Amino acid sequence: MADKDVERIDERDHGSEPWWAGLGTRGAVTLIVVGVLAAAWAVVAPALGLRWLPLTPENLATGVYQGAKVVAIGVVILVGAVLTRRRAGTPAEPERD
Repeated sequence: MADKDVERIDERDHGSEPWWAGLGTRGAVTLIVVGVLAAAWAVVAPALGLRWLPLTPENLATGVYQGAKVVAIGVVILVGAVLTRRRAGTPAEPERD
């Protein structure tokens, strides 16, 4: 068996990152806004009798749940971005007497 036939563990692709991995602060805020709008649409559209419109969930709880998941992902990304930026910032100034 030649060396080229042997699969090397360190050369394997370990899969791609999740779709939200590189969004940053603006992307996180966008996800939060879109999630809130999706949850609001799930509540308002059936109340107005607009069930025939696209993206209107058949079940109120399902629509609100899906919107809440998007908001939760956005909040986690936003907190991570803020904490990363805070740690990378300049050190605190010494107190003056």
